[in-house]
Amino acid sequence: MGVAVIADGGLKASSTGSRRTVGLRVAAMVAMLLSWSSSTQAAERYAAIISGAAGGEKYAAQQQKWRAGLALALKTIFAFDDANVVVLDEESRGTSKATAENVRRLLDDLRRRVNREDTLLLVFFGHGTFDGADAKFNLVGPDLSAGEWKALLDPIAVRMIVVNTTESSFPFLEELSQKGRVVITATDSAAQRFATVFPEYFVQALGTQESDFDKNGRVSIWEAFAAASAAVKEYYEQRGQLSTERPLLDDDGDRTGREAEAPGEDGRLARTVYLNPEPGTISADVAIAALQRQRAALEAQLDNLKSRKDAMSDETYQMELERLLIQIAKIGQQIRSRS
Repeated sequence: MGVAVIADGGLKASSTGSRRTVGLRVAAMVAMLLSWSSSTQAAERYAAIISGAAGGEKYAAQQQKWRAGLALALKTIFAFDDANVVVLDEESRGTSKATAENVRRLLDDLRRRVNREDTLLLVFFGHGTFDGADAKFNLVGPDLSAGEWKALLDPIAVRMIVVNTTESSFPFLEELSQKGRVVITATDSAAQRFATVFPEYFVQALGTQESDFDKNGRVSIWEAFAAASAAVKEYYEQRGQLSTERPLLDDDGDRTGREAEAPGEDGRLARTVYLNPEPGTISADVAIAALQRQRAALEAQLDNLKSRKDAMSDETYQMELERLLIQIAKIGQQIRSRS
């Protein structure tokens, strides 16, 4: 699979007033990013994989491959607790069957268990429909519309990443968009109604270090989205076909979203969101633990600097980048010398 490093757009200021506004927005964003980074180690991580009605043997085999691959990656690469990875699918029985009733039961259980410091990944595999009024995700039996999903998800006080990999999924982005929530859809229009290849590449992107564009040893949600988006584009180009899907990501609550290669503010939060725990648990050694916390804070600053690249002169950006990288490297050396 070929992937490309995706360049990001940035904030631009044209006057003193606009610079002040940008400064306030950046300050707010820094506070939010730091809040995500600072508590990751103590937080629980949950995943709900909803694999709906397949609609044929070919699609059933695909969905089985995707959900098994994702669940394996979450438990091995990202070290999720087995009990925190729940899969609902068409083949299972009882409470594991992908029905609306079981979805409600699962989400109600999560609502009671999680808190604001926890992270929840919700992934849809299967098919979606749009009848001109409502977009739905196909379950076994009665389906749930985007509006019904919103009513179920909004009461869950948790850091949430929602990934709808199906056709006609764009209305889910519009409906579920919320500040502080990452929402990814496989399409940028409800009219894109052909089966998607995005889920294949999204699962692959999460599970490979090739998606680690900034080489920090972890794959962020943005990096997985960007890598999968590049692979989808390549898929259609190699076949000489017009693309029938254009993945979008929204994480600022504006209900718009952006493609990976397009300019825009979406993606600033997703760049700091990781499914795996912070590299290395906090040491029992007080000195090492302090150094680890310093490194985590500097890495958060580095992520924020990258998000502001286009708003800075190249000279200023490079100076800040060098300063942070040197500090992170020095702290890494101190940690290794004490370990």
